Amino acid sequence: MSYWEYPQYISVAQKQAKAEKKLKQLQKKMPDIRPVRLTGTMLARSWWAKTWNKNLERYADYHNRIGRGRSYLRHGAVLDLRITAGTVSALVMGSAANPYKVEIQIKPLSRTQWQAIKQQCEGHLKSLQDLLAGKFPKTLGEIFFDPDQGLFPTPKGIRFTCSCPDSASMCKHVAATLYGIGARFDEDPSLFFTLRGVKSEDLVGEAIRDTTEALLTKTRRKSAKVLDEADLGDLFGIDMESLPDFSAPPGKSAKGKKALQPKAPVTNAPAAPKKPSSARPTPTPPPGKQQPPSLLSATDQVAALIPTGDNGIGIAELVAQTGYTKGKIYGIVHRLKQAGIIINAAHGRYVKK
Repeated sequence: MSYWEYPQYISVAQKQAKAEKKLKQLQKKMPDIRPVRLTGTMLARSWWAKTWNKNLERYADYHNRIGRGRSYLRHGAVLDLRITAGTVSALVMGSAANPYKVEIQIKPLSRTQWQAIKQQCEGHLKSLQDLLAGKFPKTLGEIFFDPDQGLFPTPKGIRFTCSCPDSASMCKHVAATLYGIGARFDEDPSLFFTLRGVKSEDLVGEAIRDTTEALLTKTRRKSAKVLDEADLGDLFGIDMESLPDFSAPPGKSAKGKKALQPKAPVTNAPAAPKKPSSARPTPTPPPGKQQPPSLLSATDQVAALIPTGDNGIGIAELVAQTGYTKGKIYGIVHRLKQAGIIINAAHGRYVKK
């Protein structure tokens, strides 16, 4: 074979310059273009990115071919990469004058598989921040990385196409895009859950709900009392409003002792003349007339928003209408349920009893 039949050698610096030049051209037509840029020489830094790459490399079919895309990613050939539910689209610079179009389809997690994972996360996740940062017990990481029932896709769940003329089942441009997905997870780990078609909040929300229910059940067995407000505050890291005892007479606590009344502030103003003993007390508002929202406690505000109809109201709606965090709303709702004020209308929806 003669010398001129071999492809011309192109250095890494030349490839980088070519990709950068094309990127600048595309930015004029596509202002929102998002190239993949690595920080340093590492392909991945976060737990989600590293585990994504590790998952691809553990399969023999991928292990022998995916390495072809590492150098492409490192010299900036992935000019654009976008992740949506179940789909990744990318523009990758190759030997041609224009970048190749790559599309990768990822099969979403099945509902059964997602439910099983949520149950296994019970009591293990403390916050969404810890989940996305990869700060969770090793056993939970093993559950996520399980090859059969975990969160990461198998080769059977991945389909890809590329506009290049390469006849290989996985070309360099697809391989670079697969590694580019991991680099995107370094920027925003929540994109992993977007790609898999599930919500990361579900894992933390289920863990909080399940843990709270377990604690309340345990408390009822011991003393038949509602979980103490301080315990819920410690559990969620929030301040909980006290639920008034409607069974106690005015001015007295549940144990029959006189309730403490706040002392009036000390001022230098002359004392107001005493009213005759026969003066009538200030009448209370008629039933059904609500206090101004600024005077209502968090518990009262939530209780006032819960309807008596059949459909009820959900946690997300209560969060939107009150501005409180989801964790605080869960705590208040559980206390209202234990007090017998509200009941479940359906899964995740509540009505007044």
